[in-house]
Amino acid sequence: MNQDLTVGRPETVLWRFCLPLFGSILFQQLYNIADSLVAGKFIGEEALAAVGNSYEVTLIFLAFAFGCNMGCSVVVSQLFGAREYGKMKTAVSTACIASAALCAALMAGGILGCGGLLQLINTPEEAFAGSKIYLDIYVWGLPFVFFYNIATGIFSALGDSRTPFLFLAASSTANIAVDVLFVTSFHMGVAGVAWATFLCQGASCVLAVGAVRTRLRKVETSQPTPLFSLLLLRKIAVIAVPSILQQSFISVGNIILQGVINGFGTGVMAGYSAGVKLNNLVITSFTTLANGVSNYTAQNIGARKLSRVKAGFRAGVKLVWLLSLPLFLLYFFAGQWALSLFLETPTKSALQTGVSYLRLLSPFYFVISAKLVADGVLRGSGRMLHFMASTFTDLILRVVLATLLARTALGSLGIWCAWPIGWTIASAMSVFFYRTGPWKNTPEGTE
Repeated sequence: MNQDLTVGRPETVLWRFCLPLFGSILFQQLYNIADSLVAGKFIGEEALAAVGNSYEVTLIFLAFAFGCNMGCSVVVSQLFGAREYGKMKTAVSTACIASAALCAALMAGGILGCGGLLQLINTPEEAFAGSKIYLDIYVWGLPFVFFYNIATGIFSALGDSRTPFLFLAASSTANIAVDVLFVTSFHMGVAGVAWATFLCQGASCVLAVGAVRTRLRKVETSQPTPLFSLLLLRKIAVIAVPSILQQSFISVGNIILQGVINGFGTGVMAGYSAGVKLNNLVITSFTTLANGVSNYTAQNIGARKLSRVKAGFRAGVKLVWLLSLPLFLLYFFAGQWALSLFLETPTKSALQTGVSYLRLLSPFYFVISAKLVADGVLRGSGRMLHFMASTFTDLILRVVLATLLARTALGSLGIWCAWPIGWTIASAMSVFFYRTGPWKNTPEGTE
């Protein structure tokens, strides 16, 4: 069901829209969590290290898919809010055509270059074969990743966060079962984990794309709409390219960090792999809720209702802070228990690494969540230069500081110290940019 985010009490409208998005991201994360959980529990610590090592490379591909999602979603949101339904349909087909071409190029690059990239980040010999198998299978599933992201972006733009949640809940639950089946019954090892993800992502993609086609057919237009528009492609690219650059640079930064971490051995690699899965669950949840803020902002800007943007920001921050509190308490005081989900018989090094990582980062969830909500407003309003400035500041600080501090007596602990510093400075920048937006002198409204 399509939902108009430009009417009603902003906090109620935004929360009602964002809560299914939060449920969706929980199930989305089950794909990666299930892979690591099954690898660590049923194959071994080296398999967990291989899946975790591969995950950092897959984030590069996800960066492009996420950028296409955001570019399509923001532009479609603005056109939906402005009631320009013909252009909205053209924007959807334009995004699909452009994304297909980009996906094909990435597949070619992945097939030819993943092995070299694994060598570049100093992947240990005992984890190399597993990492290569996982990535080879993952690359062939990239069309599913891209078109699923496009479909969910369109649903969000139309104010429907419930439909993709239902698709994702079913496919993610199935992924866990297929993971266990392929690994324990068919003894397929890391390849079984990768094929399970491939099959279940494919199913969710087909269902989501089919539902989008049905939904768009019901939107009436006065005349036939063209399949492609260079003007709309440029508008999509204005949002998509900075989002891709942001996510790509973050992924490259994470790969550099993974290379530093790999130098400390498989114990630290496994502990970090488990810890970063738990941390990414939190950050991705915040990011997804911020995407909801982007859709809310874009619809209201399309409808020229700037007075609702400030109220939406306040509601978004309140929502992510309510989420931050229990996650901080869980990771800070019960991190060892959470890590045990991934590590059956962890080495002392792996367990200490995971616990120190979570305890150092979790108090700063309140900081980074506020940044991501501010980023959501900036992205939804098209202020991409401001959005990129704060994001790149965070990334550069984390990579540089982690590389330097890892060489001190702090060792691997020095790497984790870079996160809070980068988050804090970048958060201050994002909130400042939000406060200087065109809505700054507009009173909050509820029209």
